[in-house]
Amino acid sequence: MPNVDNITSKTPRLHDSTTLKNEQSSSQAKKKKKKIKLAKFAGFCYGVKRAVETAKKLKCENPDKSVFVLGELIHNAHVIAELENLGIKTLTEIPEKGEGICVIRSHGESPQVIEKIKNAGFEIVDLTCPDVKKVQQKAVELAKEGYFVVIVGKSEHPEVIAIKANAQLYTNNVIVAASPQQLKSSESLIKAHKRVGVVVQTTQRISTLNSVVEYLNSIADEVKVENTICKSTSMRQAEAKELAKESDLVIVVGSKKSANTTHLAEILKDITETIHIENADELENYKDLIDKSINISVTAGASTPQDVIEKVIEKLK
Repeated sequence: MPNVDNITSKTPRLHDSTTLKNEQSSSQAKKKKKKIKLAKFAGFCYGVKRAVETAKKLKCENPDKSVFVLGELIHNAHVIAELENLGIKTLTEIPEKGEGICVIRSHGESPQVIEKIKNAGFEIVDLTCPDVKKVQQKAVELAKEGYFVVIVGKSEHPEVIAIKANAQLYTNNVIVAASPQQLKSSESLIKAHKRVGVVVQTTQRISTLNSVVEYLNSIADEVKVENTICKSTSMRQAEAKELAKESDLVIVVGSKKSANTTHLAEILKDITETIHIENADELENYKDLIDKSINISVTAGASTPQDVIEKVIEKLK
């Protein structure tokens, strides 16, 4: 007669199988669905959109003319490659003789450079962003009024170079600084002048402007401040800060050469985990971080095309 104990031991127990299923179900329940949120103010700002669309239109309407841009139209390799494919070429320097159309990019140029382009024989189309034009005008006004002009921004940035050149038409007292420390070497000059006028690169952080102004107030008799940070930058930064507060991870999309994009990433890193990428392919470098993040927000710089943003969202999903 068979041993009952042996038969029982070889038969799978129903409650073990059920327990396994319940454990699997419980484990799946613990896996929360990722929430991916795209910022409303992400991608091309007005000035960039205007520059890109107008450059394309120029080539379309002048198929037999050469169309050039002095320097990169915007800081985005994807867009520059697209323009090159359309026959819109980037000039790294002004030739002695030229023909066709030469576009002044959204960052603007110095009066001396614009004159040199004219003398070379080019037809000029000025696509300087209206907000950048405003900074140039404010800097000129301060210089004409006899103020010692301080430009808050990065000295090597093309926008700042053009602002400084415009102000220097009317005064030699012009300094660029991205922090109070960079003004220390000129402290005696500023104190002697007593009256200081301040403008700021359109894509700078408000905290940077405030720190420079606070320092200037401590050494100058009068400080006149023109807050020329553009509205698009302010709105983009404010929205991104709010998104960061409720996110495990913020992904900033845009060129590493773009000032407004790098500033955006810098601001958000103080609030939550933040990564700065140029395109969707770079997400692979942060796979572990993305896997463990539930609430993910995506924002982008003012020179980031919509299709680049969409590819990032698509890959995240």
